[in-house]
Amino acid sequence: MDMDDLAARGLVLLGCGKMGSALLAGWLGRGLPANAVWVVDPGPSDWLRARAAEGLHLNETLPPSPAIVLLAVKPQAMEAALPQIAGLADGRTLFLSVAAGLTLGWFADRLGASAPVIRAMPNTPAAVGRGITALIGNAQVDEAGLTLAETLLSAVGQTLRLESEDQMDAVTAVSGSGPAYVFHLIETLAAAGEAQGLPPAMALHLARATVAGAGQLAEQSAESPAELRVNVTSPGGTTAAALSVLMDPETGFPPLLHRAVAAATARSKELGS
Repeated sequence: MDMDDLAARGLVLLGCGKMGSALLAGWLGRGLPANAVWVVDPGPSDWLRARAAEGLHLNETLPPSPAIVLLAVKPQAMEAALPQIAGLADGRTLFLSVAAGLTLGWFADRLGASAPVIRAMPNTPAAVGRGITALIGNAQVDEAGLTLAETLLSAVGQTLRLESEDQMDAVTAVSGSGPAYVFHLIETLAAAGEAQGLPPAMALHLARATVAGAGQLAEQSAESPAELRVNVTSPGGTTAAALSVLMDPETGFPPLLHRAVAAATARSKELGS
């Protein structure tokens, strides 16, 4: 299966909220024809309605054997939504789920054991083409299916194949939920700047640009984050004074983030049980 086959057989989105829209925008931007896409969504956005005016099939009769069905409704709504596309589970259509917590086994119970299903965990920077998506398929997914899924998901950022499905809960806690941790860092860094006398808008501007720039440097540099941290830290200087607080083994970032990621991992496991 390749992109030409995808365009010929069609792509179905079950749900098209923020993540589905980000993916769809990436695919259309890469040349996927709008008339090769079918979307099932009870509350379509204005953006999606505009794509329908360009040829996208919105809440219309689905093609008989689409290449891929993207399952992009919220996890708690998936049970009720699946019957709309269950008839496509004939072994020829690949199902790609971006619903947090729902396991490959959960889908096998509802779509049948012969349905090829890929479970993926993208994150919200996909909206600006800077996401990272971890994925793993069941035994019915072949290399061509995984490659096609990677091609589709790479429209919004990087992809990473997992070694086993039990890694997905920790992936969810690190990269799936992780953007929220960074956004909160920006909030609290700006608030701390305000507390030291900066105007609110200036503090937020500084915090936002600093976190964004540091993240890009960490991604592009050949040095590890630890080495980059050391490079910024002069002995006895201002950064060292701050890090003595942030790196405290009892009250600093290390125990705090360990607890946060453990809590998110545990919740992901609960959602999938």
